[in-house]
Amino acid sequence: MCLSYRKYFWIIALLSCLAISGCATTQGTETQNTTEQDVDPIEPANRIFYGINEVLDEMLVKPVAGTYAYVMPDPMRESVSNFFSNLGYLNVILNSFLQGKADQGWSDTSRFLINSTLGIGGLFDVATGMGFARHEEDLGQTLAVWGSDQGTYLYLPIVGPQTVRDTPDIASSTLTNPLFYVTSAVLYPVAALGIINKRAQLLEATRLRDEASIDPYIFTREAYLQRRNYLIHDGNPPLEGYDDIFNLDSGEESGDMLRVE
Repeated sequence: MCLSYRKYFWIIALLSCLAISGCATTQGTETQNTTEQDVDPIEPANRIFYGINEVLDEMLVKPVAGTYAYVMPDPMRESVSNFFSNLGYLNVILNSFLQGKADQGWSDTSRFLINSTLGIGGLFDVATGMGFARHEEDLGQTLAVWGSDQGTYLYLPIVGPQTVRDTPDIASSTLTNPLFYVTSAVLYPVAALGIINKRAQLLEATRLRDEASIDPYIFTREAYLQRRNYLIHDGNPPLEGYDDIFNLDSGEESGDMLRVE
């Protein structure tokens, strides 16, 4: 059966994003010395899209998510979160293998199969209790493992914070999600539920951001980039820059650090 035009669009988008990310690959890796201009050279445009997203969120998404969080019992919200997490887990499995994490990939495959069956379509996370831990892998992390530079920070309409290296995952996560291949009318309310549930999970985080930060845009950007660095290094990001604090020049003796007048 031929793919629909929508499916052709996402395949082309995936290939285009991969090409863009490949062009962004540079020699060396990101360091703590990277300037703000290097990370976010198109900040004025990003701030425009950030502002548009914030207006849409305040006027539409956030109020609905707040009502949803208020009326929906916590166990039901947890089941909804489990369901959508399980739907997106094929992307995690794919990227575990692409990163060469074979054991993790097989564990992730088992987790998906167990939660899809014993967990009633993913509504219940029974796999964690059986020793199959949940992982977070995506194409952006895979490209980082393969040596691609993160490229420019982007704030995309609707999507939110990204980097050039992370954008291909928009297509890959869509193509590996079973919902993408559902063409019936049930797709739209289910997709809307996923968006509302995701926003409800972030209500507390965005409240703290707005209360604690002078510039929410910068706070969002730095939080996103630090989170991505954390995920790329599997929870153990390098402590860059500390060597310079404690290193002495080759000709300097430790005794010179203390001078008695």
